[in-house]
Amino acid sequence: MAALNFKHLRYFWTVAKTGSIAKAAVLLHLAPQSISGQLTEFAESLGVELFRKVGRNLELTDMGHRVLSYAEEIFNTSDALLDVVADKTMTSAIAYRVGCSDSVSKLIACRLVEPALRLAEPVRLICREGRLASLVADLAVHKLDLIIADRPMPSHLSVRGYNHLLGESGMTVFATAYLAARLKAPFPACLNGAPILLPGEDFAIHQRVLHWLEKMGLHPRIVGEFDDSAMMKAFGQSGAGVFFAPTVIAEQVSTQYGVVQLGRVDTLVEQVYAITTERRLSHPATVAISRMAKDKLFA
Repeated sequence: MAALNFKHLRYFWTVAKTGSIAKAAVLLHLAPQSISGQLTEFAESLGVELFRKVGRNLELTDMGHRVLSYAEEIFNTSDALLDVVADKTMTSAIAYRVGCSDSVSKLIACRLVEPALRLAEPVRLICREGRLASLVADLAVHKLDLIIADRPMPSHLSVRGYNHLLGESGMTVFATAYLAARLKAPFPACLNGAPILLPGEDFAIHQRVLHWLEKMGLHPRIVGEFDDSAMMKAFGQSGAGVFFAPTVIAEQVSTQYGVVQLGRVDTLVEQVYAITTERRLSHPATVAISRMAKDKLFA
């Protein structure tokens, strides 16, 4: 069969929608004889009957209805294409889809991704948040360009992806000024018996915090565990307990949540990874994020 003739398909579609060659001829500014000849040629190229005569009008055959449904889809897509080309605001920005694991601090994620919005070629940022396994599934089917996570991609997931360490940071312990004043001993002994808020078990840092407390012989009173770092900080802001956050954002945390720094633990390290389908980073936005991480945030 020869390649589909889209001019013939447009004639067929117009006749099918109007119900007659005469009406189609008016819309297409062509002679009825010309359209009739083109329809005959189109039907012969497909090897099927598309219309049957019913009085003075034409009626679609069963195969004609099927061809019409495809024609509708084709022309709807072509109209959408023309709309996109005509809309300068849509053509000027490239969609860049980032998945942020819910175990990564929102402050870190925001600082990392922000350079992608300052590229010479405009980017329309689309952010998704969720569990790492769910985000990796979206990455596998190209629904995401990048994942920001606090650990490498799990090895048991059969997805072709690559882990790129963006950086790592020690941890700082925070509390409200009122709560800090009630903790009399110096840091870290002041944590003994203190109310403490922990990141949830899905956080890579969760077990590291528990091991560090055990190693230091500290026995705080765990009053809450949180699967969302922002919620944990909000509870910390209310005075519910002390909490940990990466040292690289310590000043932001103090300012945003109105808390003071009790002390730093440089040996307690949180890592941040970029997970992509690229072995070597090449997407301009991803490269900008990597440079931000290594040259500034985690420098």
